[in-house]
Amino acid sequence: MLRSVVNRNSVKLLKATVEHAQLCVRNRSSLPLNTVILFVPQQEAWVIERFGKYKQILQPGLNVILPVVDSIKYVQSLKEIAIDVPHQAAITSDNVTLTIDAVLYLRVFDPYKASYGVEDPEYAITQLAQTTMRSEIGKIALDTVFRERESLNIAIVDSINHASNSWGIKCMRYEIRDMSLPPKVQEAMQMQVEAERKKRAFILESEGKREADINVAEGKKKARILNSEAFMTEQVNQAKGEAEAQIVKAQARATSIDLVAGALQKENGMNAVSMNVAEQYVDAFSNLAKESNTVILPANSGDVSGMVTQALTMYKTLSKTTNRELDVKEIKEVQSVTGDEKL
Repeated sequence: MLRSVVNRNSVKLLKATVEHAQLCVRNRSSLPLNTVILFVPQQEAWVIERFGKYKQILQPGLNVILPVVDSIKYVQSLKEIAIDVPHQAAITSDNVTLTIDAVLYLRVFDPYKASYGVEDPEYAITQLAQTTMRSEIGKIALDTVFRERESLNIAIVDSINHASNSWGIKCMRYEIRDMSLPPKVQEAMQMQVEAERKKRAFILESEGKREADINVAEGKKKARILNSEAFMTEQVNQAKGEAEAQIVKAQARATSIDLVAGALQKENGMNAVSMNVAEQYVDAFSNLAKESNTVILPANSGDVSGMVTQALTMYKTLSKTTNRELDVKEIKEVQSVTGDEKL
């Protein structure tokens, strides 16, 4: 078993060494021919050595060198390039393993440092990006990784630029393309999301029910207020109507009394009143005779003329009393005006 583990590690190391060697050979094989007249393309920098020592950097355009003495050692592209960062595992602060796939954008700003400061700039910057990413991931929790992805990218770029400044390379952007979680963690997160959705749905449903109950209660309250106001208005109107009816009845009664009083002052007025009282007396006894109830009658109930005379006598007595009270009232009013108490 130990032998198999050693073999796997040896295979990985050999594969990485072969890829690095192929990259170095590719860079060296892409060097232009060493001629007298050289045309350097735009956004490229050619590093020239004389007798194995750095001499100069050729700028874009026409350049002249000595073929035997000078040689083109490095060709650096000043364009921004994108490098795929291999998949790598990182552990968050809450001990969750993530597999991250990212892409790195960089640019050479100092051809001299990029040529002599590091053996293979692309390989070095890729390894630096991987280690920096693992370090930054280890500082935050899993939820923060998804929520602050942009902040994580910026932190990784700042850390890479701090170390790659001596290489003449600047990291422009670092973008995380994909993050893979273990299956169990994905299931747990899915359950958490479903629980959160159910919670929100329950809260929304309860809030909707509460709003509905409040609306119903408000409607009942307003309906009761309107009913009470309508009942109050009805009672007020009814009272006003009854009061006006009483006033009208009283006015009609007063008018009828005035008419009767005027009629009594006329000739034969008393005879007419006597006849009217006698008719009412006879009608009253006729109505009593229609019922089978027991009624207590006065001893002289058959004497109609006597009853009429008695009624007229009572009327005259009341009239005299009323006239006397009116005279006394007028005398008091005159005394209050003139101030003469002996009048």
